[in-house]
Amino acid sequence: MMTVNQIIGDSPNRICANFGKRFFAWMMAQSSGTYDKIVGDRKRSLFANLQGKVLEIGPGTGPNLPYYPKDIQWIGIEPNPHMHSYLQKQAEKLGLTIDLRIGNTEWLDAKDNSIDTVVSTLILCSVPNIDYTLQAILRVLKPGGCFLFLEHVAAPQGTLLRQLQSTISPIWKVIGDGCHPNREIWIALENAGFASVNYERFDAQLPIISPHIIGVATK
Repeated sequence: MMTVNQIIGDSPNRICANFGKRFFAWMMAQSSGTYDKIVGDRKRSLFANLQGKVLEIGPGTGPNLPYYPKDIQWIGIEPNPHMHSYLQKQAEKLGLTIDLRIGNTEWLDAKDNSIDTVVSTLILCSVPNIDYTLQAILRVLKPGGCFLFLEHVAAPQGTLLRQLQSTISPIWKVIGDGCHPNREIWIALENAGFASVNYERFDAQLPIISPHIIGVATK
């Protein structure tokens, strides 16, 4: 006799995971405007000189699209399928042609040495293995190509905020689609093998994830 799960084709865990991804996509669509009011000027400066092929990993609902020059060739790899409709609507609103591909952050659907710039904003906190992701970025970048990043990071060791980040991390990862509030992203960047890594820290004045870095890593 077939079970209910066999009939509907999904386990309870998968159903919960699917609901979580759908809810996270909706939440990101609602909150991206508020976040951009905080970091919009920094994004505008970071993306001002983009040209050629630009691959954005985890573009989400498309909050970065308004900041890009209109003449770039944009490629997006978004593992959460529930983000895609929001992203496509944003592109249509802006009159942009986008190339949305299947893949994940450890397997980027692009040829070796083919991308001028890779972009990541608030993504390295949630990738399953940040070292694998950075190696994938290095693989697809052309020699001399750049990785532009804007990420929230762990608070300094020994601070009350760092302790809070570590304490709530298990719950935060569930509601934040895998996000680690206490990930030391700058260390992974410095050890990945880029020719240079330049970044600055700033305080985004947000609960839990206030510490941020923004910068450029060059292959």
